[in-house]
Amino acid sequence: MLPTFDQKSPAQLSWEQRLLKNSSQPRQSLKPEYQELKFTLHRKLLDKINLEALATIDNQRVRGEVRQALISLIDGEPTLLSGLEKQQISDEVLDEVFGLGPLEPLLADNTISDILVNGHKQVYIERNGLLELTSVTFRDDQHLLRIIDKIVSQVGRRVDESTPMVDARLMDGSRVNAIIPPLALDGPLMSIRRFAQDKLTAPDLVDRKAMTPGMMELLEAAVKAKLNIIISGGTGSGKTTLLNALSAYINPKERIVTIEDAAELQLKQPHVARLETRPPNLEGTGAVRIRELLVNSLRMRPDRIVVGEVRGGEALDMLQAMNTGHDGSLTTVHANSPRDAVSRLEVMVSMAASNMQVLSIRQQIAAAVNVLVQPMRLSDGSRRIMSITEVTGMEGDIVTLQDIFVFEKRGLSPEGKVIGRFAATGIRPKFYEKLLAAGIRLRPDLFDEVMEI
Repeated sequence: MLPTFDQKSPAQLSWEQRLLKNSSQPRQSLKPEYQELKFTLHRKLLDKINLEALATIDNQRVRGEVRQALISLIDGEPTLLSGLEKQQISDEVLDEVFGLGPLEPLLADNTISDILVNGHKQVYIERNGLLELTSVTFRDDQHLLRIIDKIVSQVGRRVDESTPMVDARLMDGSRVNAIIPPLALDGPLMSIRRFAQDKLTAPDLVDRKAMTPGMMELLEAAVKAKLNIIISGGTGSGKTTLLNALSAYINPKERIVTIEDAAELQLKQPHVARLETRPPNLEGTGAVRIRELLVNSLRMRPDRIVVGEVRGGEALDMLQAMNTGHDGSLTTVHANSPRDAVSRLEVMVSMAASNMQVLSIRQQIAAAVNVLVQPMRLSDGSRRIMSITEVTGMEGDIVTLQDIFVFEKRGLSPEGKVIGRFAATGIRPKFYEKLLAAGIRLRPDLFDEVMEI
């Protein structure tokens, strides 16, 4: 079958699908013929048109003119195709010319959150937190490499044997990572993390039962009171989604500086300065890392600093910024629990200052960080905020933590859905005094909230 996620009536099936449906021949004997026809048309089209000259014309008009040229080429092919079949194959060839080829149908499906390409023969997607194998394939590794190069060149980056790993982004903000041979043994690998154009808000997360209304109210108050918040979680747990949702509570009168490896954040405030790292050039020089951007951002008069993710020595500069008047800073870190997040921060700070004593590092963390939020992706693909934890200070040489809200997993339903409950621990956080000082008063029963799911 051709790449599709919609059920079609028999009249809408392509020539390849109808032939397969009515034949005992294996799919593999048909697929190469279709691919060969598509690439023959692609080559002939590129020979016939001048894309550079067409680049100055309106995009819709260009696609219309190129489609007409393509239809005339299809009419000249010996293969008999119906009008619907001509439409389908012309769409796919136009995707090769103007888009990302076989990936275009996947990129057009808003229910897909991840596209995982494992060589030219295998493409997986993630939908609703679960992986699915698709029928999408590339002609060969060279075809896949051309698509990868097309993506990375649009943002001024490159991928070749000298730089076989690259991070990039699509025009819609989706994050792309590619790694090619010799590092990838079985052909080029690419992963695309997609982000919805309409970002989920905190009320959306409540509706999806990722957290309770009380948890949302507490986090809203923490952001408005300019507490320093770190979101910790594993890959795909929803850290960036939550960071975007919380950023909506930042006062629009404040100046915000965002720092990222690949721009993903979509803040709605009017006064946002966005910074992005730069990889090294052909000579291996000219790289600009998050740490350098973070140091520079302190000279940009920020009211808030939002770092997409800390994963190295920049953790020290982030903590120092939090401790020197840049309250209300937000960032994410990879960790499996709030305690692991503190340990990871210790390691990352020690990478930047190897001669710094562990006790001093922990004192920096305890003084800088107010709240740790732990989202997680569960076995059924759902995402929940597992805990909201306060950093209360130091006891001896240990950073002390206390949970304000937790999610307790209690099992699985017959359908495989996670059963559990959100529960407040009944502890009123020490930072509540800061909320009162900011003029924020929470409802009394918030810290006794329980919600079964």
